[in-house]
Amino acid sequence: MSYVDEIIEAVTQNHPGEPEFHQAVKEVLNSLRPVIDLNEARYRREALLERLVEPERIITFRVPWVDDQGQAHVNIGYRVQFNSAIGPYKGGLRLRDNVNLSIIKFLGFEQIFKNSLTGLPIGGGKGGSNFDPKGKSDREIMVFCQSFMTELARHIGADTDVPAGDIGVGAREIGYLFGQYKRMKNCFEGVLTGKGLTYGGSLARTEATGYGLVYLLDEMIRTHGDQLAGKTVAISGAGNVAIYATEKAQQLGAKVVTLSDSTGWIYDPEGIDLAAVKEIKEVRRARLSEYLTVRPNAQYSTEGRVWSVSCDVALPCATQNELDLADAEALVRNGCRYVAEGANMPTTLEATEYFQAKGVLFAPGKAANAGGVATSALEMSQNSQRLSWSFEEVDQKLKGIMVSIYHKIDEAAKRFGAADNYVLGANIAGFEKVAEAMLAQGVAF
Repeated sequence: MSYVDEIIEAVTQNHPGEPEFHQAVKEVLNSLRPVIDLNEARYRREALLERLVEPERIITFRVPWVDDQGQAHVNIGYRVQFNSAIGPYKGGLRLRDNVNLSIIKFLGFEQIFKNSLTGLPIGGGKGGSNFDPKGKSDREIMVFCQSFMTELARHIGADTDVPAGDIGVGAREIGYLFGQYKRMKNCFEGVLTGKGLTYGGSLARTEATGYGLVYLLDEMIRTHGDQLAGKTVAISGAGNVAIYATEKAQQLGAKVVTLSDSTGWIYDPEGIDLAAVKEIKEVRRARLSEYLTVRPNAQYSTEGRVWSVSCDVALPCATQNELDLADAEALVRNGCRYVAEGANMPTTLEATEYFQAKGVLFAPGKAANAGGVATSALEMSQNSQRLSWSFEEVDQKLKGIMVSIYHKIDEAAKRFGAADNYVLGANIAGFEKVAEAMLAQGVAF
C-alpha cells in the first residue's frame, strides 16, 4: 500500500464520523501523489503526512449565554490550531447551527494550503460554534460572543493565532469579540482581523474574498486567450463573497444573473441589480425574495439551484458541497466553461472530476478564495506597523497576490505534467512550502 493510501486509511479509522474532514484529506493527498512519490522515503522517515493530517491542537469548550427572556443556553465552541509551520495560525470563526468538529477540521486543513499559497507568513487554523446568529437580537449575539471569547482568549494572540470572520461572523460579531479580548487582556493588539476601520481594520477587507476570486478567474481566462468581459456568470450565495464577486465581475464587464440565500435563489436575465441586493442583505438583513419588489421581471425560486441556468462562468460562493455531480452536468450542458470556488470546498469531488474530464477550467477554493485571508494578513501587517493603507494600496496588493497564486498553481500543474489541473497545482504549490518548513523545524515540532 502506498504512503498516501496508508494515511487516508488511517485518517478514516482514527477519526470516524468526520466525513467533511475525510473528504478534504482524500482530495488533497490524492492530488499530492506525484510529489509524495518522489520523496516517499524521506517523508516516511520524518512521518511528514502523519503530522500534516493531525492538528497541532484541538480546543473544544462550552459557551454558556443567556437570551433576552432570561433562559440560559449552552453551545459548543471550537478552535483547531492545525499547522503553524510557516506562521501563526490563521483562519476564520464560523457561527452556524451545523458547525461540528469535522467541518472545523476540514476548513482548518484546507486553510494550511490556502495560506501557504498567499506567500505570506500565516499557518492554518479554524474555529467556530454551533450557535446560529439568525433570529437573535444584537444583545444575544453580544453576550454569546463575549462568552465565546472569554474561553478563546487564553489560546490566541497576535503572534500565536489570529482568527477572523467566516459564515455568521461579520463586523458586528468581530467587534464584540475584540472588545471582550481587549477587556480581558488589557491589550490592544491585532488578535483578530476583519475589524472595523475605527479600531485597526483594513480597507478592502470586506470586498477581498469576492474581488480576489474574480482577479484569479480573470487571470485564468486571460491566459487561455479569452476575456471575462461579455461573459454570463452564475453565482451562489448572497454574503460578502457573492456580493463583491458580483461587483468586481460587473466592473470587468461580465453579466451576473443569479444569487441565492438559504431560502431560495434569484435569476435576473438582465443582470443582477447589485445596489438592490446590498440594501436587502447588508442593510435590512432580509431575504432575497424581496428582490422582486425592485425587479419584478426577475425570477425567484425555492426549488432547485442556481446551476440550472445557462452561463459561461460558475462561481459557487455559499457553502461546502453545494454543487454536486448533477449540477455539474447541468452546467456543462448549458455551456459553462469556467468554474472558480468562492466558498470552501463547495464542489463535491465527483463534480470536480466531471468538470476536469469535460475540459472545464476549474479553480479550487484554496487558491480562488484566498483573497480574504491574504487581506487579513495585510491587516495584520498594518496593525504591527501601526499604519493604515488606502483602499487602492490594499486592492493593488490583493490583485498582485491573486495573480501570483494563479501562476504558482499553473506552474506546479505543468511541472508535474498536468497542465490546467489547478486542483493538483494548488495542492502541490501549497504543500511544498509547508513541507519544507516542517522538515526544517524537526520532528519534535
